[in-house]
Amino acid sequence: MADLPDVDLEVLTAIASGTHHDPHTVLGPHLLDGPWAVVRTLRPLADEVVVTTADDEVTATHQGAGVWAAVVPAPEGADGSRHVPDYRIRTRSGTDTWTADDPYRFLPTLGEVDLHLIGEGRHEQLWQVLGANPHTYPSASGDIAGVAFAVWAPNARGVRLVGDHNGWGGTHPMRSLGATGVWELFVPDVGPGLRYKFEILGADGVWRAKADPLAKATEHPPATASVVTASTYEWHDDAWLTTRAASDPHSAPLSVYEVHLGSWRPGLGYRELAEQLVGYVSEQGFTHVELLPVAEHPFGGSWGYQVTSYYAPTSRFGSPDDFRHLVDRLHQAGIGVILDWVPAHFPRDDFALARFDGGPLYEHPDPRRGEQQDWGTLIFDFGRREVRNFLVANATYWFEEFHADALRVDAVASMLYLDYSRKEGEWTPNVHGGRENLEAIAFLQEANATAYRRTPGVMMIAEESTAFPQVTGPTSSGGLGFGLKWNMGWMNDTLRYLAEDPYNRRYHHGELTFSLVYAFTEQFVLPISHDEVVHGKGSLLRKMPGDRWQQLAGVRSFLAYQWTHPGKQLLFMGCEFAQDTEWAEHEGLRWDLLGDAGHAGVQQVVRDLNALYRATPALWELDFDPAGFEWLTADDADHNVLAYVRRSRSGDPVVVVVNFAGVPHEGYRLPLPDVPRRAPAESPRAAAGALPPAEPVETAVRPAPAPLVDGPLADGPGAATTAAPPAPGDTGADDPVWLEVLNTDATVYGGSGVGNMGRVQAEPVPYHGRRWSAEIRVPPLGALVLTPAPR
Repeated sequence: MADLPDVDLEVLTAIASGTHHDPHTVLGPHLLDGPWAVVRTLRPLADEVVVTTADDEVTATHQGAGVWAAVVPAPEGADGSRHVPDYRIRTRSGTDTWTADDPYRFLPTLGEVDLHLIGEGRHEQLWQVLGANPHTYPSASGDIAGVAFAVWAPNARGVRLVGDHNGWGGTHPMRSLGATGVWELFVPDVGPGLRYKFEILGADGVWRAKADPLAKATEHPPATASVVTASTYEWHDDAWLTTRAASDPHSAPLSVYEVHLGSWRPGLGYRELAEQLVGYVSEQGFTHVELLPVAEHPFGGSWGYQVTSYYAPTSRFGSPDDFRHLVDRLHQAGIGVILDWVPAHFPRDDFALARFDGGPLYEHPDPRRGEQQDWGTLIFDFGRREVRNFLVANATYWFEEFHADALRVDAVASMLYLDYSRKEGEWTPNVHGGRENLEAIAFLQEANATAYRRTPGVMMIAEESTAFPQVTGPTSSGGLGFGLKWNMGWMNDTLRYLAEDPYNRRYHHGELTFSLVYAFTEQFVLPISHDEVVHGKGSLLRKMPGDRWQQLAGVRSFLAYQWTHPGKQLLFMGCEFAQDTEWAEHEGLRWDLLGDAGHAGVQQVVRDLNALYRATPALWELDFDPAGFEWLTADDADHNVLAYVRRSRSGDPVVVVVNFAGVPHEGYRLPLPDVPRRAPAESPRAAAGALPPAEPVETAVRPAPAPLVDGPLADGPGAATTAAPPAPGDTGADDPVWLEVLNTDATVYGGSGVGNMGRVQAEPVPYHGRRWSAEIRVPPLGALVLTPAPR
């Protein structure tokens, strides 16, 4: 037998203390001269260590600092090469004895291509190689299952893996994989459920216990360990994904219900939400739900906007597979899923990303660019390729691993401007002397381009509150590449207008009409989000002046205005039944209010608006095209009235009249558009039973008129788009009739029942430049939607 080679005690001590950059060069098996190999293992608390093979057992010798070594046979194989036989390590400490495989006898699980892509900042599936990934190695004695751990910590002097598997002690030092800054270790005989962290020795000589930045599961807060997980979920949304990949969601109906999972109905987990939330959203007719951030966050009061584990769905409501089940059930019900995503900043918690390897790593090192003073958080270093890769891959992760349909990117404005919320002297200009954050802009362009390239049919949505140009412009022409942008200007102007007493609204009429000046400069979503009904802003209901009846009527008319204005729409939970108190994350919604007819009426209005909207292409086909909108009456400030036309691609009109005055208007002269002649066809909504039957008086939504189109009908993107446009002068029969298909003042909604008996007879009386007009009754604080009667 060969002599046991000596190893310098200083080297052994470095390995035992975790400061050796490559412990595999000492630990594990190493061939010696002749048919022998030495096996070393770190067992600092052992009384006896034995290396066992299929044919032999060799008692190891303690060489120092807890490192034990044994010489074992390394015979020549059939191919003429020598190899170390499969072996295990039997350890005795006191009366306890256990046998385990050796982590230091395995090759790295990251290949050269992986390391090259990481170094270039271009590994688009980063989560598959960093973090904790179950892995299996073949061996002569059978497959060896375990977990491959890898972490990026380029400035670390040493990294140790600690967790349940080693009693949270430093017996698993990791190896550095060269210039990439990645540290790696495969640990056999462990698997899902294992809690772990990385202990990282910074350049300052301080060890820090850090959660895994790419952990796919975590402990339940306030505990902070990462958790190994492996998905066994079987998806059932193939039909949804196939349709999604072949369609353009931006030109389809988009009606979003924004949800904070913890307070929608407190106490529900992902699995329960998959029943109750899915059922409710389906009943209300929304096309999508948007979830406030589900990535793990330590403080519930942040609503998820201070993320510590970007790759882990929060454990508050169940496992990652439980969350997959929720998404799957929504898709099976025909409901899309939008996730709030927060790449703008992250919290300072010591256990997470902040000063990850002893100094600024994920955050920008200059506090003038690396600290978000308003929120007490840190800003990502968008110019560092590995950080950019971490975030771009994270977006891909939610699309590919959890089948998300869109990401709504939070706080984009804070990313775009170096002087965002900073005083003079608190920021530094870019290389051109400007205030734009060029690195953040490049990151957003890359994230958007990657998402649309890798996952056709998804959406990237910007919460952006400034006039930054081309937010939804293509990256090929210098745009940011988002598909949609929140229209914060519309939201602010409209809510400010509605806060005025109806008598005073005449002096603020321009706040309503101004949104149409820029409505088609971007692809907009009209948001009434959680931010508008919290922190002293009051509920949507209480933003309305007047008594309770007037407030409820104001909400109904506003919602009809939102649903018929160009752009998609988003409504925060509780607003759909006019919750009277503002939202609080620690309280559930006031579902008891639905026992009141007025609140139930608002909920019914939203249900009927969604049905009308989804079945009426004029309300969504040309959201981003000026051809889809015309003013009928834009300047009637004295009556607080707006009237406008929405059109489909085939030219079919829908007329909307909104009265924000507290009184009805009798005999109101309304200009009406020409109606193109079309062959009548059955309404897709009536055929689907989407709306209740017509009533003899103006008390409810009426069934949709026949769509005035040629060719087959379809519910969805591109419906009835092949019909020829109306020929010039082809305006249909004399005295066309318009159907009042929705009246928010209907008694079934809790209104006063002022309306037009379901029909408006046009007259050949020119008015406001139109050949047709009609005298109508306009309800107080009410909205009417009119469509041409089939002829």
